[in-house]
Amino acid sequence: MLRHFLLLVLLLLPWPALAACDDAPAPGVIWRDCDKSGVDLRGADLRGAVLTRSKFGAADLRGARLDRADLNFADLSGAHLDQAHLPGARLTGANLRQATLSGALLRGARFDRAEMNEASLKGGQLAGASFYQAILDNADLSGADLSGAELRQTRLQQANLERANLYRANLLQADLERANLQGARLEQARLEKSNLQYADLRAADLTRASLVDARLFDTRFEQASLGGAMWVDRKRCRLDAIGTCQ
Repeated sequence: MLRHFLLLVLLLLPWPALAACDDAPAPGVIWRDCDKSGVDLRGADLRGAVLTRSKFGAADLRGARLDRADLNFADLSGAHLDQAHLPGARLTGANLRQATLSGALLRGARFDRAEMNEASLKGGQLAGASFYQAILDNADLSGADLSGAELRQTRLQQANLERANLYRANLLQADLERANLQGARLEQARLEKSNLQYADLRAADLTRASLVDARLFDTRFEQASLGGAMWVDRKRCRLDAIGTCQ
């Protein structure tokens, strides 16, 4: 009798939905380890979806809703995510090489240790996003809002950050060799121990930024605002310093 009772209880318990790669796109859908390469998901609502380790190479996700989606270790190489919504999305270890995310909403998204070589995030809204140890060589971040972003130990060699907003961004030990930071907003940014060799910071705003122990060689600071900045040797620049730390 007890056995029959327990069996009845188990049958009545709600069972979790099983992941199926052929499930229709919907909020909370589970597409784990699925191959969605080249699919057309323009404007799809995938909020809160579980897409871990799935393949979206060259997929069209323009304007898609991916708020808080789990894209950890997903392959998004060459994917089109322009104007997509990904606030709070998780993309740790994801492959976003040559992906386009121009104008995408990415506030608070996590790209830690992601591969993003030659990705386009032009004009992206990335305030508070995390790129810890991510690789963004030759990436286009021009005009992007990266205020308060976590960019510790991020590799940004030859990246385009022209006119990007990096207000209070954490660039500790970041590799910005040959990066274009012309006209970038770097007020109160942390650039300690960063690699700024051959970087272009002309007309950038570095007011009260910290460059302690940063590596400078052929780094361009013409017309850059350095008022109150902490220089490589821990010297505090004058409040009216332009181009050189005086």
